[in-house]
Amino acid sequence: MTTITGTSSSASSSALYQQLNGSAGSQTATEASADRFLKLLVAQMQNQDPLSPMDNAQVTSQMAQINTVSGIEKVNESIQSMSTQFTQMQAMQGAQLVGQGVLVNGNKLALGSDGRARASFDLAGAADSTKVEVLSASGRVVDTIDLGAETTGRHSVDWTPPVPAEGQTAIDTSNLTFRVVATSGAAQVGATTLMRDEIVAVSTANGSLSLDLASGKRLAYADVKAFAQ
Repeated sequence: MTTITGTSSSASSSALYQQLNGSAGSQTATEASADRFLKLLVAQMQNQDPLSPMDNAQVTSQMAQINTVSGIEKVNESIQSMSTQFTQMQAMQGAQLVGQGVLVNGNKLALGSDGRARASFDLAGAADSTKVEVLSASGRVVDTIDLGAETTGRHSVDWTPPVPAEGQTAIDTSNLTFRVVATSGAAQVGATTLMRDEIVAVSTANGSLSLDLASGKRLAYADVKAFAQ
């Protein structure tokens, strides 16, 4: 009867492992995990009780464990690669948005080159009375646009500064805002004001697409309400 010492068992385990897994070299984290797992499994098989050896089901089960870990690592690597490619694709698409007008949450009212400003808003419900009030920098109402009854959803109206009467001062249009007053009977109807802005740059920091606007704001792409001329 042969006696297996610690030294001979270790040497034999190493030799058997080399046959199963090849020679050691530079390894990834996954390969290193597989390396340790196989060494333990080989040692377990060599030092098992001869009267109660491991059956094939046990060996297969333990081998499946390391395959599962390796598989998860490969899936994670694939997901990371896909995420990187998606971010690059977003950057390419985002570059085409520079110079594009967008509608975003806000209430600033800026005159265009044609001397008009557009006020947009979303109504939460139908209204039998809808008014857009133009406000000065101090919050004073300088003009009112009466739209009458409006349905649920998005609406827009163009505004041109009124010509001042003789002896009156023209409206200062440098820092105008607007608000919407909508009612249905005696009840207020919710209104979300929207303003036009322009995309001047795009960023893919932190793996998501964000937009730098002419107003100085940075906005997530998902927060754009609509694209506008």
